[in-house]
Amino acid sequence: MLKRSVRRTREGEHTTRLRPGTVLLALVVLLVVCVFAVVAGSGELGWQRVLAEIVAQVTGTTSPLSEREAAIIWELRVPRVLLAGIVGAALASAGAAFQGVFRNPLADPYLLGAAAGAGMAATLVMVLAPVVTTWLVVPVPLAAFAGALGGVGLSWALGRSTGTGTATLLLAGVAVTAFLTAVQTFVQQLNTETLKQVYTWTLGGLNVSGWTDVWLALPYVAVASVVLCVCARLLDVLALGDAEAASLGLRPGLLRLVLLGAASLATAAAVAVSGLIGFVGIVVPHIVRLLAGASYRVIVPLSLIGGAAFLIGADYVARTAMPGELPLGVVTAFAGAPFFAIVLRTSKGRAW
Repeated sequence: MLKRSVRRTREGEHTTRLRPGTVLLALVVLLVVCVFAVVAGSGELGWQRVLAEIVAQVTGTTSPLSEREAAIIWELRVPRVLLAGIVGAALASAGAAFQGVFRNPLADPYLLGAAAGAGMAATLVMVLAPVVTTWLVVPVPLAAFAGALGGVGLSWALGRSTGTGTATLLLAGVAVTAFLTAVQTFVQQLNTETLKQVYTWTLGGLNVSGWTDVWLALPYVAVASVVLCVCARLLDVLALGDAEAASLGLRPGLLRLVLLGAASLATAAAVAVSGLIGFVGIVVPHIVRLLAGASYRVIVPLSLIGGAAFLIGADYVARTAMPGELPLGVVTAFAGAPFFAIVLRTSKGRAW
């Protein structure tokens, strides 16, 4: 009965199964983007020599690169490309989940105070913590991760104390975001010397030095992604209404809690290592929806792959478009802001 109900959708929409060919095509696109971003990075290494280095590592043959040049590839370019993929996948899949839970095409991963919490916590560390080069754990990413989860937790607690609907939770997120942003602004004024550092972090970026950030974010994003993909088809049931979902044996409130928790975990991990990067969670799920169908059993997994490819490409533009590197959040805003306006206009009067 549940499967039959999942097939029924809102008027004019049709759910589709996730076809292996579609997944394979998306993975091929992601692989091509990854190889291009590694091969065509800045530096005078030459794409032929970089390709030869990759082949040499795979086959065990002699590399044409020196030890220093190989280190640029494997300790700088490859970790950065992988981190961009992890962050993009986290933000896009979280955006798809938020849009499904709130039935709003404009919902994004930062909706429940994750960005404000991360920004406040990161600012506190930058302003108040002493500059020490011997930290066992880099404090800013850890603080941003905890702050993002804390912001979502405050929104959830406030929302649950005043009501049980998604609208109440959304309003709680707005209130918490406003409060935490005010706290962040106040803390910044305590030490204006850190304004540039805070501003740079807020604009987002992937200035990695090795594999540390990759291993920091990967476990959390992996766990959250598995949960979101497993629960994706249940988002289609939620779209039919709480009454019908409950009649099929589901607990809509608990399901929303699981989905929002997983999406918030992915967002917190992404923010911790990249700062605030906007529009990925809006742009990618909508592109997937236009190209592959309206079912969340399709949108969520393809958003994982598409988000990774999108942010890897955006990061390539950020580090090569100008002599000085652009903030990654600026690049995604250039792509996302017009798309956001289009979605806002086309969704006018539409029920989600």
